[in-house]
Amino acid sequence: MKLLDILPKKSIIPDLKGRSKKQVLEELIDALLNEKPELDRERLMAVLLERERLGSTGIGDGIAIPHGKLKDLNQQQLILAFGKSSSGVDFESMDGKPVHLFFLLVAPENCTGIHLRALARIARLLKNAPVRKRLTNANTQDEIYAVIQQEDDDF
Repeated sequence: MKLLDILPKKSIIPDLKGRSKKQVLEELIDALLNEKPELDRERLMAVLLERERLGSTGIGDGIAIPHGKLKDLNQQQLILAFGKSSSGVDFESMDGKPVHLFFLLVAPENCTGIHLRALARIARLLKNAPVRKRLTNANTQDEIYAVIQQEDDDF
């Protein structure tokens, strides 16, 4: 599975406006709704906030991968959104630093394997400091998409 198989270009936000965890999650959910308008916005927010209560999905190095599972999704259907915050957002990250790069992943409730593989692929992509820098420096949907596409092809 490639990330661009589940990340449509229109679900990329090159300049997040939110300044809080909740505001950023709302923006990322709205990006998902562009692709999947049938999703229940409030239910998805509740699932994501519940996951955040278990522990922040801010993994450090300016990265957060908020994720959750919805029973409304078809089997094997993952959906992904990406957002970038130039100023950074306090996401209660493990390293205490602001988050600049966000991947929001939503999976079907009973598909743990594919969900974990997607999380691992995102984490592997973002573990690479030059990739993080290129994503941080990208300013448009097209530029961000191109960075992810190039890295996706290299896996």
